[in-house]
Amino acid sequence: MTTLQLVGLGGFLLLLAVIARNTDWQTLVASKQKQHMLFGCAAAVFFLWVFRASVPGSPSPSVHFMWLVALALILGFRFSIIAATLALIGVTAAGKESWSMLGINGLLGIAAPIAFAYSIFMITFHKLPRNLFVYIFMCAFLPGALAIALKIALLSGYYVLDGVYTWSVIKDSYLILIPLLLFPEGMLNGMTMTILIIYFPGLAYTFHDKFYIDGK
Repeated sequence: MTTLQLVGLGGFLLLLAVIARNTDWQTLVASKQKQHMLFGCAAAVFFLWVFRASVPGSPSPSVHFMWLVALALILGFRFSIIAATLALIGVTAAGKESWSMLGINGLLGIAAPIAFAYSIFMITFHKLPRNLFVYIFMCAFLPGALAIALKIALLSGYYVLDGVYTWSVIKDSYLILIPLLLFPEGMLNGMTMTILIIYFPGLAYTFHDKFYIDGK
């Protein structure tokens, strides 16, 4: 492992320790629904992350849809980090990622996009009118598109700094994929939350009828 990978692993483990310390595990153990939501979402993310693509004929990093913004809106900040970590461990064990990259993928590929998306949700909740359109577009669709751009940008910086890929490879075969992924990733998160709040609004941790429907 390189120095940056060790730093990333240490930072990610520290984040997980803080989350574990501040998580209400008793409520999770006592609630079958919360358990099903946590492990069900982790399984869904795992299967989504298994399928990935890269620029043909180029030694560049692979990309995949994240679904992390919807995950954060469904489970909340802490449990979404836990669910995504379980998925990351799964895809790493399946050989889709390197164990040496676990910390980097955890910090830049999970924690940063989820923190970014949840920050937008909190700002939107307090600063903008609360209605369904604002929730779906400003909390799910737009952050979904921006979050995948953020992840690719952060990982691009790491790859260049750690000498994994040259800047020309990253620029021509990795960063170029951002415009192609913005709309599909935004649609994936936006459609997920639209369907969920219409048919199963009680399953979304961040959605409450009294705020977004009753207007209180």
